[in-house]
Amino acid sequence: MPYSDPKTLVSTKWLSEHLKSPELRLIDASWYMPADNRDCRTEYEAEHIPGARFVDVDEVADLRSDLPHMLPPVEKFMSRMRELGIGDGHQVVVYDTTGVFSAPRVWWMFKYFGQDNVAVLDGGLPKWKAEGHPVTAEPPTVRDRHMITEVRPELLRDVTQVAASSKLGDYTIIDARSAARFKGEATEPRPGLRSGHIPNSRNVPFQDLLTPQGTLKSTDDLRAVFVAAGVDLSKPAITTCGSGITAAILGLALTRLGATFSLYDGSWAEWGMYGDLRVATGEA
Repeated sequence: MPYSDPKTLVSTKWLSEHLKSPELRLIDASWYMPADNRDCRTEYEAEHIPGARFVDVDEVADLRSDLPHMLPPVEKFMSRMRELGIGDGHQVVVYDTTGVFSAPRVWWMFKYFGQDNVAVLDGGLPKWKAEGHPVTAEPPTVRDRHMITEVRPELLRDVTQVAASSKLGDYTIIDARSAARFKGEATEPRPGLRSGHIPNSRNVPFQDLLTPQGTLKSTDDLRAVFVAAGVDLSKPAITTCGSGITAAILGLALTRLGATFSLYDGSWAEWGMYGDLRVATGEA
């Protein structure tokens, strides 16, 4: 797969060359953990790539759920994208202020709702700024754009499906959390959750997929990370994490390798909450 691929990942050079394309739609999908005490919308309003719209991951979500930022109903997703002037025929590029962190979550949401022409900006805003590319505080000009959606249920897994795969082994379950959280040696950042991991899952901390510069590793290096963690790339995968954010980084990396995945949206925020679901500790 070429480095810049409009369906998975594009470079800052690619974006710079396409920045003025009338069919390009940029999204700032920055998100932070509550403990970070940062306001992603305020930061967006102060500084963003020219033309970028802001998507609030916690609001473009199913607010009826007690779980954080669960996938929104299709009608809500369509409505929010139309309000942002994002629709059919657009090439969407999603970035965040960390590098590659929360942007893949929104990339996955677009894929789930049937949109293929969407990519993550490799290295995000930090790399863009470090290379001297422009930023602005000016809001973009937005015009409504219709979007046709086609839900792809195969990209999503619920707790019942994950529990079945944990027993059957028909999917490889891959956990993006840190090794200490996976092993049950660290307390979960969300209160009330047990420590450990889904039985028969593998651990690939999302940081292991990134370079020190905050970009996604090469396909050869990505493959080596998954293989070292005991992941059979010929099997379909279910990705999971703390609350469904960094699981999408695993999904992006797997897609770059030509592998298939679905995302467990509830992730550990759900699994760790229910006492009737088995929890494993220690190594995979």
